[in-house]
Amino acid sequence: MSGEFDTTIFAPPGGFSVRIRDLSGGNGPEPVETIRGFQTLAQANAFARRYVRDSIERCRAPRLTPDEVLAAWFAFGEDAEVVGEAGGQGWSSGTEIRDFAARPVKDREERNWRVLDPRRQDNDDQEDEA
Repeated sequence: MSGEFDTTIFAPPGGFSVRIRDLSGGNGPEPVETIRGFQTLAQANAFARRYVRDSIERCRAPRLTPDEVLAAWFAFGEDAEVVGEAGGQGWSSGTEIRDFAARPVKDREERNWRVLDPRRQDNDDQEDEA
């Protein structure tokens, strides 16, 4: 084993980050926001995956084909990707987006990105202190 450590275990200073992009182009090439503070790569990856899954479902309408769902997402949806020091192990939508479009969500938990949002933890901590 070399002197390197596994980046999937140890978060970089400030944690991992997820970049959210508006695919409609409303924000140009810049991200809508970058969410920082994920304590593990697994948490950042799960957040990004669920965020995109939720975005796909918001673009899905009755009787749309998978290709039409995908077209709607590319026109109106939001993409999320893990950025920074993920060592090439950060999740990106390209690996699963076609499957998401073809298979509607059955378990609502697959869309629940809010439970993993580190900003929520910060708000909970502030409420506990009050």
